[in-house]
Amino acid sequence: MRIVLFGQAAFGAKSLEALLADGQEVVAAYVPPDPPSGKLDPLKQAALAHGVPVLQPRSYRDDAVLREYRALAPDLSVLAFVTDIIPPSYFEAPTAGAICYHPSLLPRHRGASAINWAVIMGDERTGLTIFWPDEGIDTGPILLQRTVEIGPDDTTGSLYFDRLFPLGVEAIVESVRLIREGRAPRTPQPTEGATYEPPCDDRAAAVDWSLPARRVHDLVRGCDPQPGAYGVWNGEKIRLYGARLAEPSQLPHGTVVTTGADGLRIALDGGTLLVSKARGETGEKADAGVLAEARGMKPGDRFSC
Repeated sequence: MRIVLFGQAAFGAKSLEALLADGQEVVAAYVPPDPPSGKLDPLKQAALAHGVPVLQPRSYRDDAVLREYRALAPDLSVLAFVTDIIPPSYFEAPTAGAICYHPSLLPRHRGASAINWAVIMGDERTGLTIFWPDEGIDTGPILLQRTVEIGPDDTTGSLYFDRLFPLGVEAIVESVRLIREGRAPRTPQPTEGATYEPPCDDRAAAVDWSLPARRVHDLVRGCDPQPGAYGVWNGEKIRLYGARLAEPSQLPHGTVVTTGADGLRIALDGGTLLVSKARGETGEKADAGVLAEARGMKPGDRFSC
Protein backbone atom coordinates (compact mmCIF):
# COMPACT_ATOMS: atom_id res chain seq x y z
CA MET A 1 0.00 0.00 0.00
CA ARG A 2 1.51 3.30 -1.14
CA ILE A 3 1.39 5.81 1.74
CA VAL A 4 1.95 9.55 1.61
CA LEU A 5 2.70 11.13 4.98
CA PHE A 6 1.85 14.75 5.80
CA GLY A 7 3.39 16.12 8.98
CA GLN A 8 6.15 17.89 10.80
CA ALA A 9 8.27 18.00 13.93
CA ALA A 10 9.17 15.05 16.15
CA PHE A 11 5.71 13.49 15.94
CA GLY A 12 5.86 13.40 12.16
CA ALA A 13 9.37 11.93 12.26
CA LYS A 14 8.45 9.20 14.75
CA SER A 15 5.31 8.36 12.76
CA LEU A 16 7.37 7.92 9.60
CA GLU A 17 9.93 5.74 11.36
CA ALA A 18 7.21 3.61 12.97
CA LEU A 19 5.44 3.04 9.65
CA LEU A 20 8.69 2.07 7.94
CA ALA A 21 9.59 -0.24 10.84
CA ASP A 22 6.18 -1.89 10.42
CA GLY A 23 7.02 -2.66 6.80
CA GLN A 24 4.79 -0.01 5.24
CA GLU A 25 5.71 1.66 1.95
CA VAL A 26 5.93 5.44 2.39
CA VAL A 27 6.40 6.97 -1.05
CA ALA A 28 6.65 10.65 -0.02
CA ALA A 29 6.63 12.98 2.98
CA TYR A 30 5.01 16.42 2.78
CA VAL A 31 6.72 18.86 5.14
CA PRO A 32 6.34 22.64 5.67
CA PRO A 33 8.87 24.84 3.83
CA ASP A 34 12.23 25.33 5.51
CA PRO A 35 12.34 28.35 7.86
CA PRO A 36 14.67 31.30 7.18
CA SER A 37 17.13 29.86 9.70
CA GLY A 38 17.61 26.87 7.41
CA LYS A 39 17.10 24.40 10.27
CA LEU A 40 15.61 21.19 8.90
CA ASP A 41 12.34 19.90 10.27
CA PRO A 42 12.75 16.54 12.09
CA LEU A 43 10.36 14.86 9.66
CA LYS A 44 12.39 16.10 6.71
CA GLN A 45 15.58 14.85 8.37
CA ALA A 46 14.04 11.42 9.00
CA ALA A 47 12.66 11.17 5.47
CA LEU A 48 16.00 12.05 3.89
CA ALA A 49 17.78 9.56 6.16
CA HIS A 50 15.45 6.79 4.98
CA GLY A 51 15.47 7.77 1.32
CA VAL A 52 11.84 8.95 1.32
CA PRO A 53 11.22 11.82 -1.14
CA VAL A 54 10.37 15.13 0.56
CA LEU A 55 7.92 17.67 -0.87
CA GLN A 56 7.52 21.16 0.62
CA PRO A 57 4.82 23.17 -1.17
CA ARG A 58 4.01 26.65 0.04
CA SER A 59 0.32 26.11 -0.66
CA TYR A 60 -1.86 23.07 -1.19
CA ARG A 61 -4.32 25.14 -3.20
CA ASP A 62 -1.94 25.24 -6.17
CA ASP A 63 -3.23 22.99 -8.97
CA ALA A 64 0.31 21.96 -9.86
CA VAL A 65 0.86 20.73 -6.31
CA LEU A 66 -2.31 18.62 -6.47
CA ARG A 67 -1.26 17.14 -9.81
CA GLU A 68 2.15 16.24 -8.35
CA TYR A 69 0.42 14.59 -5.40
CA ARG A 70 -1.92 12.58 -7.62
CA ALA A 71 1.04 11.45 -9.71
CA LEU A 72 2.35 9.65 -6.62
CA ALA A 73 -0.65 7.28 -6.98
CA PRO A 74 -1.21 7.07 -3.23
CA ASP A 75 -3.36 4.35 -1.72
CA LEU A 76 -3.53 6.16 1.62
CA SER A 77 -2.54 9.53 3.04
CA VAL A 78 -1.66 9.88 6.71
CA LEU A 79 -1.87 13.27 8.42
CA ALA A 80 0.42 13.34 11.45
CA PHE A 81 0.59 16.77 13.13
CA VAL A 82 -0.56 18.96 10.24
CA THR A 83 -1.12 22.70 10.70
CA ASP A 84 -1.52 23.64 7.03
CA ILE A 85 -4.95 23.83 5.41
CA ILE A 86 -5.22 20.80 3.13
CA PRO A 87 -8.21 20.78 0.73
CA PRO A 88 -10.55 17.75 0.68
CA SER A 89 -9.32 16.87 -2.84
CA TYR A 90 -6.20 15.45 -1.17
CA PHE A 91 -8.35 13.09 0.90
CA GLU A 92 -10.35 11.89 -2.09
CA ALA A 93 -7.44 11.04 -4.40
CA PRO A 94 -5.99 8.01 -2.55
CA THR A 95 -7.80 4.73 -3.20
CA ALA A 96 -8.21 4.09 0.55
CA GLY A 97 -8.70 7.73 1.51
CA ALA A 98 -6.89 9.61 4.26
CA ILE A 99 -6.61 9.41 8.04
CA CYS A 100 -5.68 12.08 10.57
CA TYR A 101 -4.39 12.09 14.15
CA HIS A 102 -6.14 14.41 16.63
CA PRO A 103 -5.20 14.67 20.33
CA SER A 104 -8.68 14.56 21.88
CA LEU A 105 -11.68 12.28 22.16
CA LEU A 106 -13.65 13.68 19.25
CA PRO A 107 -16.15 15.26 18.97
CA ARG A 108 -14.98 17.03 22.15
CA HIS A 109 -12.25 19.63 21.67
CA ARG A 110 -12.13 20.07 17.94
CA GLY A 111 -9.58 22.66 16.89
CA ALA A 112 -5.85 23.32 16.97
CA SER A 113 -5.38 23.46 20.76
CA ALA A 114 -7.27 20.37 21.90
CA ILE A 115 -4.86 19.36 24.68
CA ASN A 116 -4.67 22.87 26.11
CA TRP A 117 -8.44 23.18 26.38
CA ALA A 118 -8.93 19.75 27.91
CA VAL A 119 -6.69 20.83 30.80
CA ILE A 120 -7.98 24.41 31.01
CA MET A 121 -11.57 23.15 31.23
CA GLY A 122 -10.72 20.75 34.03
CA ASP A 123 -11.38 17.52 32.12
CA GLU A 124 -10.43 14.41 34.05
CA ARG A 125 -9.69 12.41 30.92
CA THR A 126 -8.84 12.98 27.29
CA GLY A 127 -7.26 10.89 24.58
CA LEU A 128 -6.64 10.69 20.88
CA THR A 129 -8.67 10.01 17.79
CA ILE A 130 -7.67 8.67 14.39
CA PHE A 131 -10.36 9.83 12.01
CA TRP A 132 -11.16 10.09 8.31
CA PRO A 133 -10.90 13.83 7.51
CA ASP A 134 -13.54 15.60 5.46
CA GLU A 135 -14.26 19.22 4.55
CA GLY A 136 -15.03 20.15 8.18
CA ILE A 137 -12.72 20.92 11.10
CA ASP A 138 -12.07 17.58 12.83
CA THR A 139 -15.53 16.33 11.89
CA GLY A 140 -14.89 13.15 9.89
CA PRO A 141 -15.81 9.57 10.87
CA ILE A 142 -13.82 7.91 13.64
CA LEU A 143 -11.48 4.99 12.97
CA LEU A 144 -10.20 4.45 16.52
CA GLN A 145 -9.77 6.22 19.85
CA ARG A 146 -7.57 5.80 22.91
CA THR A 147 -8.28 7.31 26.33
CA VAL A 148 -5.86 8.69 28.94
CA GLU A 149 -6.47 10.12 32.39
CA ILE A 150 -5.54 13.72 33.22
CA GLY A 151 -3.82 13.93 36.60
CA PRO A 152 -4.34 16.89 38.95
CA ASP A 153 -0.91 18.33 38.14
CA ASP A 154 -0.64 17.28 34.49
CA THR A 155 0.22 20.01 32.01
CA THR A 156 -0.37 20.19 28.28
CA GLY A 157 3.30 19.29 27.91
CA SER A 158 3.23 16.22 30.16
CA LEU A 159 0.04 14.90 28.56
CA TYR A 160 1.43 15.25 25.06
CA PHE A 161 4.99 14.10 25.47
CA ASP A 162 4.41 11.34 28.04
CA ARG A 163 1.19 9.84 26.66
CA LEU A 164 -0.53 11.31 23.62
CA PHE A 165 2.65 11.43 21.52
CA PRO A 166 3.72 7.77 21.93
CA LEU A 167 0.13 6.49 21.94
CA GLY A 168 -0.56 8.52 18.80
CA VAL A 169 2.34 6.98 16.89
CA GLU A 170 1.15 3.51 17.92
CA ALA A 171 -2.42 4.36 16.90
CA ILE A 172 -1.32 5.52 13.44
CA VAL A 173 0.49 2.24 12.83
CA GLU A 174 -2.48 0.24 14.11
CA SER A 175 -4.88 2.23 11.93
CA VAL A 176 -2.83 1.60 8.80
CA ARG A 177 -2.82 -2.11 9.57
CA LEU A 178 -6.61 -2.11 9.97
CA ILE A 179 -7.02 -0.31 6.65
CA ARG A 180 -4.67 -2.70 4.92
CA GLU A 181 -6.65 -5.66 6.30
CA GLY A 182 -9.99 -4.12 5.32
CA ARG A 183 -11.15 -3.91 8.95
CA ALA A 184 -11.04 -0.14 9.56
CA PRO A 185 -14.37 1.30 10.79
CA ARG A 186 -15.89 4.64 9.80
CA THR A 187 -18.03 5.55 12.79
CA PRO A 188 -19.83 8.89 12.41
CA GLN A 189 -19.06 11.37 15.15
CA PRO A 190 -21.99 12.03 17.49
CA THR A 191 -23.44 15.51 17.59
CA GLU A 192 -23.91 15.35 21.35
CA GLY A 193 -20.87 16.60 23.27
CA ALA A 194 -19.23 18.28 20.30
CA THR A 195 -17.13 21.35 21.10
CA TYR A 196 -14.79 23.58 19.16
CA GLU A 197 -12.29 25.95 20.78
CA PRO A 198 -10.04 28.56 19.16
CA PRO A 199 -6.25 28.41 19.27
CA CYS A 200 -4.91 28.80 22.80
CA ASP A 201 -2.91 32.02 22.66
CA ASP A 202 -2.56 35.17 24.76
CA ARG A 203 -6.25 35.90 24.35
CA ALA A 204 -6.89 32.89 26.59
CA ALA A 205 -3.75 32.96 28.72
CA ALA A 206 -4.37 35.97 30.99
CA VAL A 207 -4.98 34.91 34.60
CA ASP A 208 -8.14 36.21 36.26
CA TRP A 209 -7.02 36.15 39.88
CA SER A 210 -10.60 36.41 41.15
CA LEU A 211 -11.50 32.93 39.84
CA PRO A 212 -11.52 29.91 42.18
CA ALA A 213 -8.11 28.40 42.85
CA ARG A 214 -8.78 25.25 40.84
CA ARG A 215 -9.74 27.18 37.71
CA VAL A 216 -6.60 29.32 37.91
CA HIS A 217 -4.48 26.22 38.38
CA ASP A 218 -6.16 24.54 35.39
CA LEU A 219 -5.44 27.59 33.21
CA VAL A 220 -1.78 27.66 34.19
CA ARG A 221 -1.44 23.90 33.58
CA GLY A 222 -3.26 24.13 30.26
CA CYS A 223 -0.97 26.92 29.01
CA ASP A 224 2.20 25.09 30.06
CA PRO A 225 4.49 25.06 28.07
CA GLN A 226 2.75 27.24 25.46
CA PRO A 227 1.68 30.02 25.40
CA GLY A 228 2.33 30.36 29.15
CA ALA A 229 -0.44 31.72 31.39
CA TYR A 230 0.49 35.15 32.67
CA GLY A 231 -0.22 37.75 35.27
CA VAL A 232 0.86 41.37 34.97
CA TRP A 233 3.24 42.78 37.55
CA ASN A 234 4.66 46.28 37.31
CA GLY A 235 3.42 46.50 33.72
CA GLU A 236 5.19 43.31 32.60
CA LYS A 237 3.66 39.98 31.63
CA ILE A 238 5.06 37.29 33.92
CA ARG A 239 4.41 33.79 32.55
CA LEU A 240 3.95 30.95 35.02
CA TYR A 241 4.98 27.30 34.72
CA GLY A 242 5.29 24.16 36.83
CA ALA A 243 2.46 25.18 39.15
CA ARG A 244 0.64 23.26 41.84
CA LEU A 245 -1.92 24.15 44.44
CA ALA A 246 -0.92 24.68 48.07
CA GLU A 247 -2.64 25.64 51.31
CA PRO A 248 -4.79 28.79 51.33
CA SER A 249 -3.58 32.22 52.38
CA GLN A 250 -5.54 35.02 54.01
CA LEU A 251 -4.11 37.56 51.58
CA PRO A 252 -6.23 38.96 48.72
CA HIS A 253 -6.18 36.91 45.52
CA GLY A 254 -3.30 37.76 43.19
CA THR A 255 -1.04 38.78 46.08
CA VAL A 256 2.52 37.47 46.37
CA VAL A 257 2.68 35.36 49.53
CA THR A 258 6.32 34.28 49.46
CA THR A 259 9.30 34.16 47.12
CA GLY A 260 12.20 31.83 47.64
CA ALA A 261 13.99 28.66 46.69
CA ASP A 262 10.74 26.68 46.49
CA GLY A 263 9.28 29.15 43.99
CA LEU A 264 6.72 31.90 43.94
CA ARG A 265 3.50 31.63 45.97
CA ILE A 266 0.49 33.65 44.89
CA ALA A 267 -2.75 33.88 46.88
CA LEU A 268 -5.91 32.57 45.24
CA ASP A 269 -9.56 32.19 46.17
CA GLY A 270 -9.44 28.92 48.09
CA GLY A 271 -5.77 28.09 47.77
CA THR A 272 -2.27 29.25 46.90
CA LEU A 273 -0.56 28.83 43.54
CA LEU A 274 3.02 27.61 43.97
CA VAL A 275 4.94 28.33 40.77
CA SER A 276 8.34 26.73 40.18
CA LYS A 277 9.28 28.45 36.89
CA ALA A 278 8.52 31.84 35.38
CA ARG A 279 9.46 34.00 32.43
CA GLY A 280 9.26 37.72 31.88
CA GLU A 281 9.00 39.56 28.59
CA THR A 282 12.78 39.38 28.21
CA GLY A 283 15.09 36.51 29.00
CA GLU A 284 14.61 32.78 29.31
CA LYS A 285 12.43 30.72 31.62
CA ALA A 286 13.98 30.70 35.11
CA ASP A 287 13.34 29.55 38.67
CA ALA A 288 10.34 31.58 39.77
CA GLY A 289 11.98 32.69 43.00
CA VAL A 290 15.07 33.88 41.13
CA LEU A 291 12.98 35.81 38.62
CA ALA A 292 10.91 37.38 41.40
CA GLU A 293 14.05 38.55 43.17
CA ALA A 294 15.48 39.95 39.92
CA ARG A 295 12.29 41.94 39.36
CA GLY A 296 12.23 43.25 42.91
CA MET A 297 9.02 41.36 43.66
CA LYS A 298 8.27 40.91 47.36
CA PRO A 299 5.53 39.51 49.59
CA GLY A 300 2.50 41.78 49.63
CA ASP A 301 2.92 42.89 46.01
CA ARG A 302 -0.09 42.14 43.87
CA PHE A 303 -0.50 40.93 40.29
CA SER A 304 -2.92 42.63 37.96
CA CYS A 305 -4.20 41.28 34.64
